Amino acid sequence: MPHLPQEPLNREPDIAHLTSTFLTPTKAAYDRNHGLQPHLDASTHRVRVDGAVKTTLELSIADLQNDFAQHEVVCALQCAGNRRHTMRTKIKEVQGIDWSDAAVMNCKWRGPRLSDILERAGITLTAEEQETAHVAFACYAAPCQEDTWYGSSTPLSRALRRDADIILALEMNDEPLTVGHGYPVRVVTPGIAGARAVKWLDRITVQTRESDNFYMQHDYKVLPEDAVDAESAKPYWHTVPPVQEMPVNSTIVSPAQGSTVERDADGCMTIEGYALPSGDNGPVVKVEVSADGGESWTDAELLHHKGEGKWSWKLWRAKLALPAGSTRTIYSRATDAAGNTQPKQSQWNLRGVCYNGYGEAADLTIK
Repeated sequence: MPHLPQEPLNREPDIAHLTSTFLTPTKAAYDRNHGLQPHLDASTHRVRVDGAVKTTLELSIADLQNDFAQHEVVCALQCAGNRRHTMRTKIKEVQGIDWSDAAVMNCKWRGPRLSDILERAGITLTAEEQETAHVAFACYAAPCQEDTWYGSSTPLSRALRRDADIILALEMNDEPLTVGHGYPVRVVTPGIAGARAVKWLDRITVQTRESDNFYMQHDYKVLPEDAVDAESAKPYWHTVPPVQEMPVNSTIVSPAQGSTVERDADGCMTIEGYALPSGDNGPVVKVEVSADGGESWTDAELLHHKGEGKWSWKLWRAKLALPAGSTRTIYSRATDAAGNTQPKQSQWNLRGVCYNGYGEAADLTIK
């Protein structure tokens, strides 16, 4: 018999391979799971739409494919813990998987808009109730480490926005979803933490409150700095909001930290990386690099690709003229269309989420 996994699959790819293409190949996309992957039959799978709706829906995959207009969006999804290793090593210890800078994917997704499905179901909440209501997503097919099901939610106001581009994805990079990425259907929530992009989706509920799932209420929150362990965090879990939008970010892919860098004939070194906008404030409009601790900055070239938009990452390249024999630390910082810019260092928090301090390649030897 084949060996069956006993632990959830959590894996990030080699970052140089990840950023070698604008669209992340499915096999190169990171894996984040809180339980074992279910193997579902698309022919019998249903997504139930219920809660504060006029009509409860039981949608098959064929219904999702044929009864609604299909919408395509290119967006980056990232784990809320992306760059946790940097927070852990530059500030102090945190809880959670030691993600480096590659817990992110930039893919093309296709499926019906969530707003069209909610319109079909009809919302019964008053305008006042809708202001604070949520749309909850759930997968009951895969028990998790900390709960019997996986769930999340996002504000109803955002779910109803067509320009928010939230879809029930049936395809990833022009192919049906793989099991690892949510087959046969997952939510894709552009600009929002990947934890809200529920895989193997089987329930959508319109409700007056956030999802009460463990991973919405007791994880993926930027707790205050005085929450330093499980006990001191207890008072905050029910008062601090869950992470929704991710902050503007960038990271340096090349050169790697601690490496020796060969300059070109002009005495310049090449620096490359990726950048991400804040929430729905994209696209990234500027990336800068610095080799003097942030005293001066040089604009990087933003590389352009077919299909890019406000939700996608930006790959970038820069050149700096530096003397041979020096030891340097290079920083990067990104700015998006709303003017959000990376800080040098972001707030420490117990779960190590939403780190967006300057991208950094330290201890470089210049030849």
